[in-house]
Amino acid sequence: MKGLCPFVRGWLLLALLVAGGCRPDADVRPNEEVPGTSMPGNFPVPVYGIDKNPPTRAAFELGRTLFYDPRLSRTGAVSCGSCHQQFVAFAHAGHQFSHGVDNRLGMRNAPALQNLRWKPNFFWDGGPSNIETMPLAPITNPVEMDETLDNVVRKLNADDDYKRRFAAVFGGSGPIDSYQFLRALAQFTAALTSADSRYDHYVRHEAGGTLSQSELRGLTILRQKCGSCHAGELFTDESFRNNGLDRSFPLDSGRAHITQRSIDVGRFKVPSLRNVALTGPYMHDGRFQTLTEVLDHYDHGMVESGTLDPQFRQPGARTGISITTQDRQDLLAFLTTLTDEEFLRNPELSER
Repeated sequence: MKGLCPFVRGWLLLALLVAGGCRPDADVRPNEEVPGTSMPGNFPVPVYGIDKNPPTRAAFELGRTLFYDPRLSRTGAVSCGSCHQQFVAFAHAGHQFSHGVDNRLGMRNAPALQNLRWKPNFFWDGGPSNIETMPLAPITNPVEMDETLDNVVRKLNADDDYKRRFAAVFGGSGPIDSYQFLRALAQFTAALTSADSRYDHYVRHEAGGTLSQSELRGLTILRQKCGSCHAGELFTDESFRNNGLDRSFPLDSGRAHITQRSIDVGRFKVPSLRNVALTGPYMHDGRFQTLTEVLDHYDHGMVESGTLDPQFRQPGARTGISITTQDRQDLLAFLTTLTDEEFLRNPELSER
């Protein structure tokens, strides 16, 4: 899920709100057994609270089916799960760019889908600002799923099983609409919570939360040298930064693609470090294959540009962050503690 031009995205959002934004929810009760409904004790208050789309088992399972259904694409060959694979935190293993319909390639790396409930906006450029409308971008993007919202809803209404399941969740006897479709899909994506890594057990003083001395040093180094961007328990401040990848941006202007402001040229969303040992390739364009390459970049690979984040401009001619050999070893050791095996293997998040 990587982006959509502002005009088309705005038009679709307006159509969605007019068509279904005022429709009341069915009389459903939250079900505490639904994955992702228990808020981690070390996490902040979510942006997309449970009350905004009260989870139920039937709605969650419907959302999971939709996430893995390739019929959401024009060709019937690409699902959300095609490019967002659970075993790598719903990133795309080994792919710099994902293959969309007709084997088309975009120009951004598919980000991991995790802890979306806490995000104020989405994608590398922050275009979508609501988890429910977020899927409109990949569904309608010509190099991803290349479909229209109307056609998706038509396909759902042509399927008797979908009609039965939507009626069970939302009530009524009318046809499935776009509002119901996006609400159901959000039941699943909002449940993609990763909060059970070894680091989490450590900070919550739980069993299995022991960190080695090297890992503890790595945590200290990360907070000192990387914490201004990779902040808090989510390991991102959700800001947009230019981290010195390029001197000019002829193909992808980043945040400026949305805001149309020159000050945002070359700025991209700071990604979370959770499960980062598994989510390569790295950066918005997947240019780095390993975390070692990423650390090399921050130590001695940055380039100056007009919107380079000021924190990377060091006294004298140096640009970047000084990372010693020991720092590197300890940082890499700590980053592995952010891998959440339970999240990666939870059968309730896998395709059924």
